[in-house]
Amino acid sequence: MGNLVLKVSTNTIKEMKEYYQKSLKSPSPPYTAFSAKVGSCTITAYQSGKVMFQGSGAEVEASKWGKVEPSQAKASTASASLPKGFEGWSVIGSDEVGTGDYFGPLTVVAAYVPKDKLALVKELGVKDSKDLKDPQIITIAKELIHVIPYSLLVLPNDKYNEIQAKGYSQGKIKALLHNRALRNVLQKISPVKPEAILIDQFAEKNIYYRHIQTEKEIVRENVYFSTKAEGLHLSVAAASIIARYAFLKHWDELSEKAGIILPKGASNKVDEAAAKLIRKHGEEALWRYAKVHFANTQKAKNLLYKKR
Repeated sequence: MGNLVLKVSTNTIKEMKEYYQKSLKSPSPPYTAFSAKVGSCTITAYQSGKVMFQGSGAEVEASKWGKVEPSQAKASTASASLPKGFEGWSVIGSDEVGTGDYFGPLTVVAAYVPKDKLALVKELGVKDSKDLKDPQIITIAKELIHVIPYSLLVLPNDKYNEIQAKGYSQGKIKALLHNRALRNVLQKISPVKPEAILIDQFAEKNIYYRHIQTEKEIVRENVYFSTKAEGLHLSVAAASIIARYAFLKHWDELSEKAGIILPKGASNKVDEAAAKLIRKHGEEALWRYAKVHFANTQKAKNLLYKKR
């Protein structure tokens, strides 16, 4: 993603300024609380409470502080212009879940919905997962996985942290997983070919392909990128639902192993849960349960330190 915007509290802006202390730009632009540059990402916090992340590293930095929203500029330029009647085509769609959650795995799914199954998939209740509650997603997914070809890739936290520690951005990790999931589905349905492939856009097209340029097999034929792709074709909505279903299953397993309820997202409640986890299992446990590069890790340690 090129531009991302978060709306945060005054306290969070103070925490962010402290966190990015070594990367602050001086002087700060007018009406801003601070401006910093980390790698290829520029972070600008405004006095209004909005924080803008710009550059190829925007997604990784923004995900440390909360759920990201596309800026107006990005929303107007990033969405692909799809051909007329695209919603009725036979398409492989791909989407991911878990990128903004401190706990839980990164989950990517590619799913193929041929035109002759569009009505059936819709009848099962498939639509934008943001309009569905988790119990509905579970019910739909249990039927859906027996109806359409799909590929599910779940990246456990310990493996995610290992890859991220080697310098891979979250965007690069996602791109590699999307490409692999798409290849898997293409192999499953071969010799049949989809009319198109639609990726729920998390990076500009050129950046996406730059992330996967060293892969031996790269899916390029008839590939489209669009934000809010769940609403543009049922294949992406189906992929999102299956990904969410798998994410929830793994989430429950992690909570059971942890012996505490692991909150979703990256809020203050997550900080408190992480502190409990450290107290219960030791700091090394975070490597198995969480994305340790998120700011929540340090916040959890701060909570433990203050209580001593």
